[in-house]
Amino acid sequence: MTGFRDFLARFRPAASPGRAAPGGVPTDRSAELRAELAPPLSRLEQAEAEARAIRERADAAAASLRHEAERQAEAIAAEAREEARRVRTRTAERVLRAAQDEASALLAAAEREALAVRDRGRARTPVLVERVLALVREDLRADEAPPAPPDGRRSPGLRDRPQEGGP
Repeated sequence: MTGFRDFLARFRPAASPGRAAPGGVPTDRSAELRAELAPPLSRLEQAEAEARAIRERADAAAASLRHEAERQAEAIAAEAREEARRVRTRTAERVLRAAQDEASALLAAAEREALAVRDRGRARTPVLVERVLALVREDLRADEAPPAPPDGRRSPGLRDRPQEGGP
């Protein structure tokens, strides 16, 4: 609702005094402002709609790029896992070959050492056999002839036995 002051403002002269003008119609300022601002506001609405469309296209493009990047990342990771498996297999084969080579070398060295021990044993056996035989013969000779007691005494084992005609 308009106030009394606004009501009186309608009857104020719009121009300098001069000849009489036909009666004026009160002006509607809000309508004038609307008419003045309508074209820029409609262009602004169009710009907002364009910006909204651009943002939606950018969001769709970003989602597509993200999806493509995720797919590429998964492909790269799968390829890396496969390559890691191949590297592990090759490394295991190399380590196994190295271990087999080392085992073969150790086995060959052990066989050479065993052969050397066998040869040393064969070379030493006749000498050792002669020594053992000499010791056995000596022991056998010692058992056959007990030493005679000196001064006609009896051997210590007979001393404690009672003699036949006894004391």
